[in-house]
Amino acid sequence: MRTLGIDCGGSGIKGAVVDEHGDLVAERVRIKTPYPLPPQRFVNILLGLADQMPAFDRVTVGLPGMIRHGVVIVTPHYPNLHGPYTAKDAQLDAAWRGWDATAALSREFGKPVRVLNDAEVQGAAVIARRGLEVMFTLGTGLGCAVYDEGRLAPHLELSHAPVRKGHTYDTWMGKSQLKRLGPEKWTRRIQATVDGMRPVFGWDHLFVGGGNAKHLTGPLGPDVTIVPNMAGILGGVRVWDLDMAR
Repeated sequence: MRTLGIDCGGSGIKGAVVDEHGDLVAERVRIKTPYPLPPQRFVNILLGLADQMPAFDRVTVGLPGMIRHGVVIVTPHYPNLHGPYTAKDAQLDAAWRGWDATAALSREFGKPVRVLNDAEVQGAAVIARRGLEVMFTLGTGLGCAVYDEGRLAPHLELSHAPVRKGHTYDTWMGKSQLKRLGPEKWTRRIQATVDGMRPVFGWDHLFVGGGNAKHLTGPLGPDVTIVPNMAGILGGVRVWDLDMAR
């Protein structure tokens, strides 16, 4: 059983085929996320990425935003005209809201497809399935997923919660702040956020991944593990046997 895992971000869409053990069958392919990005253009990009891959049996797609039962409730970035944090297009926003991504991609691929929030897919690759485990992803913004004894909890868009000075966690911890502050000051901001969230979640373990986790310059605590960004693709295998409280 081979799985095409696709990790969709605000700046790049990455994909690779992995076998049932989570080993890469071929090299990962990355495509720069184009804008504007209506759902059908998004589908075509994923099909084009798949054309560059060896044969596969099923597809897992990790999408940013609130994804419920494979349907997009709301997604950041993709309804914007020129990329993350640029002007949002009302028609694009309406096109994404309520879009049944699983149904549309299943038709186009002609194979079984699972669509989840991208942090949920990344977490599936690394959790031990013991106790309360939380996944944070540091990328264009902040992603979050929660698992209880290996069971995926209903998704929370923590990234939209207000922090301070008009910021949400997305804009407070995201890529733009890493560029503005530099790695050391940005790391101190991440450390403070993790310390503040620890009593909120009461996690047994926190995993931190995403494309910007590699820029962390200091530890986040003994109950935190930094994981590679490839988890967004490798998790595509494990989500198929993930127990989901949906």
